[in-house]
Amino acid sequence: MIKPKDHFHGSDLEKIEQIYGIKKEDIISFSANVNPLGISPKLKASLSNHIDAITTYPDREYTSLRKCIADYIDSDYNNIIVGNGSTELISLFIQIKAPKKALIIGPTYSEYEREVILGNGIAHYYPLNEEEDFSLDLEQLKEDLRNDVDLLIICNPNNPTSTAINCSVMRKILDVCKRRGIFVMVDETYVEFADNPKEIECVPLTHIYNNIIILRGVSKFFAAPGLRLGYAICGNQDLIKEINKRKNPWTINTLASIAGEIMFTDTDYIRQTKDLIFSERQRIYNELSAISTLKPYKPVANFILVKILKGDFTADMLFDKAIRKGLMIRDCSTFPFLDSHYFRFCFMSPENNTALLDLIRKELS
Repeated sequence: MIKPKDHFHGSDLEKIEQIYGIKKEDIISFSANVNPLGISPKLKASLSNHIDAITTYPDREYTSLRKCIADYIDSDYNNIIVGNGSTELISLFIQIKAPKKALIIGPTYSEYEREVILGNGIAHYYPLNEEEDFSLDLEQLKEDLRNDVDLLIICNPNNPTSTAINCSVMRKILDVCKRRGIFVMVDETYVEFADNPKEIECVPLTHIYNNIIILRGVSKFFAAPGLRLGYAICGNQDLIKEINKRKNPWTINTLASIAGEIMFTDTDYIRQTKDLIFSERQRIYNELSAISTLKPYKPVANFILVKILKGDFTADMLFDKAIRKGLMIRDCSTFPFLDSHYFRFCFMSPENNTALLDLIRKELS
């Protein structure tokens, strides 16, 4: 069995291959949170027709791509900036803001804390309450938003809890932060998977507030992590200009730019993705809820967080059982506030989901 200190990210298939002797092609990754339909059929059928585009430099402003994104999210293209994945934009934004003290709603993605610390800032966590199924206590958050905090970071829907803050609550958060001089960074990587994205997404708030930036990408919903295409939405034009000034030119290659324009207009693929995730999310939550040794937390995104209630059985033990069957889940004990009894997995094809559910029942029923 792997050592408890060995934990694997959804992209660590080469490490799995080395340790377990399983070919990465034979691993079904329930850990990466990527759309199980794969890339857009429209993109697959047409991208090769644009191969000659690599003989020219991309447009420095990426105007056509930004207009396409604006149509997709119903925003103004002047409020959109594109980057080499959302990670580039997270890094640039935090470098520019240089927060002395950031408050991060957690447990969540570790890259936020890393970037704050790299900028010589201090990162503190506001802990979501497990007893409240990791929902946000707005009044308690207000108490934590002291004047010495200059940046609030929110992943919405949140990874790994798969919970979300609705837009009306986010507006109250922004009001408090505005009064106290706090900027808010919202990562909406998973919002497109939600049943009710319009109730969660904060894009409309960028037209009202100048202290919010929203980050998105194509890695998860469009199953294109290798494309490295991300974008941010912000109504603060001074901040947009500052990011553009710091950003290296042409960080998105020509084919990635063209691919983005194709994917965002593949309406059939978008609808099929939403239909699949909706049906599997409800089925999986119901089936896990019927296992007395588990506590699944009701998911909003395309993955689910589960707590093992059987005291002598841990997430790394379940990981080991699953990976030997070629099924890779995520042991969540490396996330802040989560211990060795939490695991997470995303929703794949119905057949693969059933295989994982059968294994979980066998080990924990």
